[in-house]
Amino acid sequence: MLPLIELAVLAIMVAAPLVLNERAELITLITNIAILSLLAISFDLCWGFSGIMTFGQALFFGVPGYVIALVGRDLGLSQIWLTLPLAMIVGLSFAFVVALFLLLGRRPTPIFIALGTLTGSYAAERLVSGWQYVGAGNGLSAIKLLQVGSHELVEGTEFYALACIILLVVYLGARALVRSQFGLVLAGMRQNEERLDFFGYRVQIFKVLVFSLAGMISGLAGALYGYHQGFIGPGNMGPGLSTQAVIYCLLGGSGTLIGPVIGTAVIEILTYVLADIDSIRQFWPVFLGLLLLGIILFQPSGILGMVVSARERIGSYGSRRKGARQPG
Repeated sequence: MLPLIELAVLAIMVAAPLVLNERAELITLITNIAILSLLAISFDLCWGFSGIMTFGQALFFGVPGYVIALVGRDLGLSQIWLTLPLAMIVGLSFAFVVALFLLLGRRPTPIFIALGTLTGSYAAERLVSGWQYVGAGNGLSAIKLLQVGSHELVEGTEFYALACIILLVVYLGARALVRSQFGLVLAGMRQNEERLDFFGYRVQIFKVLVFSLAGMISGLAGALYGYHQGFIGPGNMGPGLSTQAVIYCLLGGSGTLIGPVIGTAVIEILTYVLADIDSIRQFWPVFLGLLLLGIILFQPSGILGMVVSARERIGSYGSRRKGARQPG
């Protein structure tokens, strides 16, 4: 089922701008969905595939977003070939430093990692809220437009196409990673870390690697978000957005990669629809919260758990040698 679902989602992404071409606000919505899906995928790599519960994924989303905003404001640089790789490097490096403190050289419990990343996200949000150089609580607005040569990308179909291409490339890269022998180690680490360690694997090294890669993807998403919205603020690195990433993943179905994309789309579309209804304008977060709570309580495997078996979610890893005997 997973390949069919992936193809269906791809078809919807391609058809969406053609169907919604007359509705600029809806093009903006689906572009946000594509960008936030990158953040959700980065969390899924940590939790769904590696068993690393992080409540600070927005930290690696917001910091690179601020960096590209400052590079544009102070240096006048916004070329896509420079700033997007820069955001990826910042996200990767920052996540690596955090991983050194939280993951390397010890056997931290999931609670320790969750609280450590949550604390880092909250501390960063408080720091930038009082730092005038980066706009304090008002954030940084009027970010320079993303440039491809002399051409400037504004929000609309062009930016949506760029976000979708980047999402597709990241998705295929993450899919290849989790289906490789490296992915097999991650799966073993998630299921039984002690046994994997007994076999001689340096589990903490693998945790640092996947955590850093997830930070790189979050950094790319943060840069795209800043360019698309023309704004980056303290809330973009705080616990609120970090919790959203967790909900995106759990709602769609963790450990599937495509599940977080579906979860992001469902939540963002529901948010857009419910917030526009006058009779529940003040209460729509409560309705949305109850809906999400119900799904997580009664369908822990998420939306995809209704149609995808647990065996397919686990999948197969690596490639079989030609002529190898099959169990039978």
